[in-house]
Amino acid sequence: MIEHEAKPHISSARPRMTATVMGETDLDETVLRELVHRFYDKVRTDPLLGPIFDARISDWDRHLARMVDFWSSVALMTGRYHGQPVPAHAPLPVDASHFDRWLYLFRETAREVSTPAGANHLIERAERIARSLHLAVELGKALPGAAPSFPPPLKGGCDA
Repeated sequence: MIEHEAKPHISSARPRMTATVMGETDLDETVLRELVHRFYDKVRTDPLLGPIFDARISDWDRHLARMVDFWSSVALMTGRYHGQPVPAHAPLPVDASHFDRWLYLFRETAREVSTPAGANHLIERAERIARSLHLAVELGKALPGAAPSFPPPLKGGCDA
């Protein structure tokens, strides 16, 4: 009879990282839920952004729950979101003015619902996301249907 070796237990650093972020920012799931709901209330009534969202989202409860998962993953590193935001946003009929307005409303809401440290944490991530999505939208306009092409990693550099 062959003895089976016990599989080593792999411990995730995620819970510690999440706890650290929560301690440094006072962000938690309740704050993130309030952020998402309040932010999308503003988006839905915004004359620039509202029509774009209304044309594409029919189940707002599902969308809001998904966005809470997204921000939990982005802000608290919980790993709850498992989607692909770039392909979802790349074909949208938006330009820099839409991203500017989205960021304005997001910054305003983050400052309303969280501590200064929490707002800064959220805003920094939102700005990175907006830049990435804006780049994807512009690339999609320039090269419809093309997948982004990135240069190969440098020799001896990080290829992860």
